Amino acid sequence: METAQHTPAHPAKPSARERLLTAANELFYAEGVRSVGIDRIIEHAGVAKASLYNTFGGKEQLVQAYLERRHENISARITRAVDSYDAPRDRLLAVFEAQSATFGDPDYHGCAFISASAEAVPGGLVEQASDNYRGWLRGLFTRLAEDAGAADPEALGRQLQFIYDGATIAVRMDHNVAAGETSRAMATALIDAAVAGER
Repeated sequence: METAQHTPAHPAKPSARERLLTAANELFYAEGVRSVGIDRIIEHAGVAKASLYNTFGGKEQLVQAYLERRHENISARITRAVDSYDAPRDRLLAVFEAQSATFGDPDYHGCAFISASAEAVPGGLVEQASDNYRGWLRGLFTRLAEDAGAADPEALGRQLQFIYDGATIAVRMDHNVAAGETSRAMATALIDAAVAGER
């Protein structure tokens, strides 16, 4: 009896969009949005110039898509960390644990949204993508603060976001990897004070 011959499946080649986003993520994050030109992205991605313009329309739209992809990845990573805990206080602190886990990465270059928005046109697509990310993070802190029983969840959420931002800048500017431990300790004290006030 003859047996069917199966040809080994080859993984599909990433689409031009995926290759452009991968190249954008590597180059924009490491070197900055303004200093990396379209031609470098195209060469790094191994696609034709027309592919970039047909897919995204231009550089600003590519930067927006790059930031949206980072937003998706960061939110997924933080959400996994938060969902690994049951206690509301631990869920809040998990955000800082997830952040701190990235600080030792040799390819860590700080916050992509801070870097990109510093070079962006006010009110443009890049600023919008950054604002969306900031709003998501602040909303997450606020919801978790409410779950933890804070008297003023919005105020605690903003305070925790300040600490989160400060750790990002300290690691990037001061090369202080221990900022993760410091930020978690500060967040713990702030959360405990806010929740204790409600008891």
